Amino acid sequence: MFSDSEIIERIRQGDKQEFEKLFRSCYASLVRYAKTLIRDHDASEEIVQELFFRLWQDRQAIRIESSLNGYLYKSVYNRALHYLEHQKVISRHAGEVLAAADSASEPVTDAIYYHELQARVARVLERLPERSRLIFRMNRFEGLKYNEIADKLAVSLKTVEADMGKALREFRKALAE
Repeated sequence: MFSDSEIIERIRQGDKQEFEKLFRSCYASLVRYAKTLIRDHDASEEIVQELFFRLWQDRQAIRIESSLNGYLYKSVYNRALHYLEHQKVISRHAGEVLAAADSASEPVTDAIYYHELQARVARVLERLPERSRLIFRMNRFEGLKYNEIADKLAVSLKTVEADMGKALREFRKALAE
């Protein structure tokens, strides 16, 4: 068994087997930890998967000062807090929309349409390929510009534009119904 610094160095050098071992050994416990923080299993899995995706993607630049385990748990904690903050923004926005719907002439109908639209958006997001979904969320929910997304994901600007185009076509098709 390797020490934390040896594992990090092996991953930094692109050792997929060592990375996979780390993923398999930590994944379930990190998901459980995230779930204690945010109380949503699917979102917890997404947080941990995104953490490992970033870890592999940025492996050459990774600098871990503490233990590897401590780094992973702290990363999950920070990502969970970010997720909760984002959920607050969504809830606040939904509350504002519902408040506006209450003051409209047909508040119940508007609220029904809003929830139906929200469900359609969620279904379309689930159908999108992972990278397109991630790029769409980063742009529309986090407010990042295309070039910022390209830098964060280490992909070309054209890739971001193409994936956003795919996502928007899917939304247009689904919402046109």
